[in-house]
This record gives sequence, structure tokens and C-alpha cells, in this order.
Amino acid sequence: MALSSALQKAAQNAMKSLGGDVTVQTVSGGAYDTTTGQISDSTSSNEIKGVLQGVSDREVNELIQSGDKRLIIAAADAAAVPTTQDRVLISGVSHEVIKIDTIEQDNEPLIYEFILRA
Repeated sequence: MALSSALQKAAQNAMKSLGGDVTVQTVSGGAYDTTTGQISDSTSSNEIKGVLQGVSDREVNELIQSGDKRLIIAAADAAAVPTTQDRVLISGVSHEVIKIDTIEQDNEPLIYEFILRA
């Protein structure tokens, strides 16, 4: 078993035991409506466990605001590679994805760290 596989499993187990329920909504471009001239988005939902915490004051900059939240999920639990177009539902509140960092080992994603804004 490669180190990255063991670390992926450890991250997944940690999120299951420490994390709370969140829903990651993957948003992808849908069909073009010729009558309205708009593109409808297609959304798929994935309920997983994640660890949620606030951002610290020293992290606040041009991109990250006070009041934003950090969500950490196991990459193995993600249905797709997350993007900033996705949405995250936490306790019924929809959050915009501001930034995503990927923690990797041997080019294999272990965890995704989201910065969220309600």
C-alpha cells in the first residue's frame, strides 16, 4: 500500500469520526435555452462529513473576509474535484466557495480545504 493511499484512508476516517454533515453541490453548465437565451446550471449533491471552523483574523486579506469559514473534507469522499463554482450547504445555509486548497501526497489529493462565505 502506497503512502498516499494510507494517508487518504486516514483522512477519510478522521473526517468520519470528527466531522459534521455537509452537502457539496457540484455545479456544472447545463443546457442553453434558446427561448430565454440563458444557460441553466446542472447541480448534483453529495452528502459527506467535514470539519468546519472560522478563519483567523490574520488570514483576512483582499480575498478572505472576517466571518468566512474553513471547511476540510477528505478527497476520497468528494464525488468530483471541487471548483469555486460549487456550493456547500451547512445546516440548511448555502455557502459560496471562495477558495479551494488541495493537500496532496505523491500527486494524489488527500484533503480539500474550502474557504466559504454565506
